[in-house]
Amino acid sequence: MTTTDRESGGGVGDQDALVDALVQFSYRTMGVLSRLAAENDLSLTQLRVLGILRDRRLRITAIADYLGLEKSTLSGLVDRAEKRGLVERAPSATDRRAVDVLLTASGHDLSSRLTAELRNELTPYTSTLPADEQQQVRSLIERMLGGDAL
Repeated sequence: MTTTDRESGGGVGDQDALVDALVQFSYRTMGVLSRLAAENDLSLTQLRVLGILRDRRLRITAIADYLGLEKSTLSGLVDRAEKRGLVERAPSATDRRAVDVLLTASGHDLSSRLTAELRNELTPYTSTLPADEQQQVRSLIERMLGGDAL
């Protein structure tokens, strides 16, 4: 056990159990996301882009950086989503040389529907916790993400 483990009250076994629980929950979440994407003829990455853009407009480079993709890869993905009428490009409000990507009305409708379906699929897991513990889990996850969430 390291000094940090002793100070935090958790040993290596506790860390392994935490990581395992996170991985198990991520498998279930990814399973739901993958199924929802497939049912709507979307790739998992396209689904993620819809989720990212549901309440904002961003430059392609910002989305690509967050997803860990090359700008050219994301540009192709945006092109395909644009052809489906889910996203559009518009001049940036802050930089006349830049272009933002944002959801169209159809994109917002699909994103809203998918968000509701995701909520319905994951609620059985979260509803096993009382409201105060749900808030605590959310706070802990946000802390673990350290501001990396979009």
